[in-house]
Amino acid sequence: MKAVELSKSYNPKDFEDKIYSSWVDGKCFGPQKEGCEHFSVVMPPPNVTGILHMGHALNNNLQDIIVRYQRMQGKNTLWVPGTDHAGIATQNVVERQLAKEGLRRQDLGREKFIERTWEVKHKHHAIISSQLKKMGCSCDWDHERFTMDEGLSKAVREAFVTLYERGLIYKGKYLVNYCPKCGTALADDEVEYENMPGHLYDVRYPYADGSGYITVATTRPETMFGDVAVAVNPDDERYKSVVGKKLILPLMGKEIPIIADAFVDKEFGTGMVKITPAHDPNDWECGKRHNLEAINLLNPDGTLNENVPEKYRGLDPIKARELVVADLQEGGYLVGITDHAHDVGHCYRCHTVVEPYLSEQWFVSMRSMADKALAAWKNGDIQFYPKRWENTYTHWMENIRDWCISRQLWWGHRIPVWYCEDCGEMIVSRTDVDTCPKCGSKHLHQDNDVLDTWFSSWLWPFSTLGWPDKTPDLKTFFPTQTLVSAYDIIFFWISRMIMASEEFMGQAPFKDIVITGLVRDKQGRKMSKSLGNGIDPLEVIDLYGADAMKFTLCYLAAQGQDVQVDMDSFKMGSRFANKIWNATRFLLMNLEDRNLVEITPDKLNTMDKWIYHQLNSAINTINKAMTSYRFNEAAQAVYSFFWNDYCDWYIEASKMKLLHGTAEEKDLAISILMDVLEKSMRLMHPYLSFVTEEIYQKLPNNKGMLINQDYPKFDEAFDFAEDSKVVSELQEAVRNVRSVRSKLGIAPEKKLHVVIRPSEGFYATDVFISEKSLMATFMGAGNLEIDTTASIDVSKAFPSAAIGFEVFSFVREAIDVEAEIKKLENEIAKAEKNLAQSNKKLSNEQFVKNAKPEAIEKEKGKKAEFEETIAKAGEHIALLKTL
Repeated sequence: MKAVELSKSYNPKDFEDKIYSSWVDGKCFGPQKEGCEHFSVVMPPPNVTGILHMGHALNNNLQDIIVRYQRMQGKNTLWVPGTDHAGIATQNVVERQLAKEGLRRQDLGREKFIERTWEVKHKHHAIISSQLKKMGCSCDWDHERFTMDEGLSKAVREAFVTLYERGLIYKGKYLVNYCPKCGTALADDEVEYENMPGHLYDVRYPYADGSGYITVATTRPETMFGDVAVAVNPDDERYKSVVGKKLILPLMGKEIPIIADAFVDKEFGTGMVKITPAHDPNDWECGKRHNLEAINLLNPDGTLNENVPEKYRGLDPIKARELVVADLQEGGYLVGITDHAHDVGHCYRCHTVVEPYLSEQWFVSMRSMADKALAAWKNGDIQFYPKRWENTYTHWMENIRDWCISRQLWWGHRIPVWYCEDCGEMIVSRTDVDTCPKCGSKHLHQDNDVLDTWFSSWLWPFSTLGWPDKTPDLKTFFPTQTLVSAYDIIFFWISRMIMASEEFMGQAPFKDIVITGLVRDKQGRKMSKSLGNGIDPLEVIDLYGADAMKFTLCYLAAQGQDVQVDMDSFKMGSRFANKIWNATRFLLMNLEDRNLVEITPDKLNTMDKWIYHQLNSAINTINKAMTSYRFNEAAQAVYSFFWNDYCDWYIEASKMKLLHGTAEEKDLAISILMDVLEKSMRLMHPYLSFVTEEIYQKLPNNKGMLINQDYPKFDEAFDFAEDSKVVSELQEAVRNVRSVRSKLGIAPEKKLHVVIRPSEGFYATDVFISEKSLMATFMGAGNLEIDTTASIDVSKAFPSAAIGFEVFSFVREAIDVEAEIKKLENEIAKAEKNLAQSNKKLSNEQFVKNAKPEAIEKEKGKKAEFEETIAKAGEHIALLKTL
């Protein structure tokens, strides 16, 4: 057999793109097997407005690991990719572009604006697809979907009309969350609350009969023009006598009543609150209980409308507040102003302050669907990893409110409702309507609003497979098995998918819900544009390769924890891929003139049996970790087996046979090495897909493309637990000597005289004797003796003990102890001098006050290094003085 040559250095740019193309050309990503268990995953569709960030990289790489692993388990596997039209976000992008041209969407008109938005979609979609391919995502591009493609649009209409027919969709005038900047209503869970400093204004409301006044506390005096009452708690003894009296609304002059309602907090402010049903959710409910009028004060752009005095019209609420407060003070109505921090709602997309807004909207009645989704959890149909996220899910489901699904946008699924302009008939239809079924009129217009983006994505697990049609994909791959997603969309998306699936499909859309942490910087901060601490996945790939990024993220992805990285973090994955490359290169060079022979248990020595046992153990560990989605544990098992067991121990142990053995010994040695290497490539493929595929194609024992091979299985015939224990003792002896070398700073080139003294009856003694030369090589021992009779004088040796044996290292034969002590004492003196300077600098108030934070951190780091040097050198001196 001829030697196979890999290039001298590992360079992922040489093969990653080529390999991905070969996978695509070979149709390796799509379902290929029939008559076996299926495994399907839907990709959380990224918004088509942007490019993928490190959070997407984590999410999609973990999905890729799962899918590749399950594919190699022999399952008929489908991973559906796709993108989301992201209604508000995408429309904002296009409107910002138009603003730079001095245009508004109204200047283009709806049709032209939508055409412009599709152009943005196509551009960004191409970028996202390219990024996913660079990462190596093995999703089936033939199944790619978009939330506004023809099939999903059909699904959206079917869902809307079906829910309407079931009485679960209704239209009504309600108080909704409204973003003035985005110009649309928002659902409750699209509002992010932030505690902000503000003020509490105490305002006098005079009695209509002139008998005095009461004082009302409010944080938003500009809404007083919509006041229709003042409320007190019915149990508040201070105000029982005034309930029913009339007040004069300041700056308006109209009369409003004092009412009693239990929602009023007696301890807040004066215990009297103004009731503005059109601009506060609590007031809205109070107004309904007391049959009060709701007066809307806002225009769609968030400015005050015609229902306020003329001087305030057209102003935004903050500017109007300043003017109102000044006028209240001038009129003698303002009693006082106090600081008051309170929660203020912001739009989750643009972070504009959200206004409660009275308008006509479409809603989905959620209670019955939430009950079905709760039952799915109680019955064990769905399971969260980690389990603690079940509390978040159940709390939201138990306290769910109806979902406002209409958005005042142009980009999105237009609501499938038509209105007859002649007879007023409302038609809800699965297909476009041009004739009124009631009066036959052709004068129809469609509802102007579009549906909330999440209304299409809550159908994602089954709409992507062809629903509402009964397609083969839907029959084969629904329900899906695993969803990987971030915790911040448990409300928005995960919960709603479960509700929709239970409602339309009669079962949960997936079994396992894997909630990832956030990717943060090394300081624990969330990555964001404003902080400038984000990492571009493509930059990582360009510098280190896709495998390095994937393996590093997986290695760090402990279940339930955030992942903290900086650019240097990915060196770890790169070093591992480089180790795989170099180890393989060495082995392939040793194929020259060798023949691969059949490997049977009877041909194996102790070290051979040990490596097969370690391989079996790694397979077991990885299978258990993948079953419970403990990605970091799987990655650590991969790393530990290949680097520590295979490379550091077994390849090193095999070198003597490869160099000095007989032809038969060399053939057996390289055959075992190639067998374990081939299995290792399969073992590591889900985690380092490109480098393993590239190497696998070079192996003499490959069986085609690695992506299509079976994952290694536990092989009972090659599991040697007893031999593994013996080798563990051998390794412990080696580690003892290496520890002495490390503690005393003995250079690798210095050969030690080592004596191992086994206890009487110690079960590994024979292996210590037979593998003495191997142990000596690992220890760096020039002379290793196995003293079974306790006849060697070890009084001048450095002792270290293990269970079953003792190890004695004759250190004075390798180093000048006195000279080494002197050298260490000099190191301590130098470090103490530097430490004193560092302490002086850090105790200088001017330095701490004026220096940049990074300079202070650098100085603290130097201080820690000096302290560590002093402590370590001191320990070494203490040890040396015992010799």
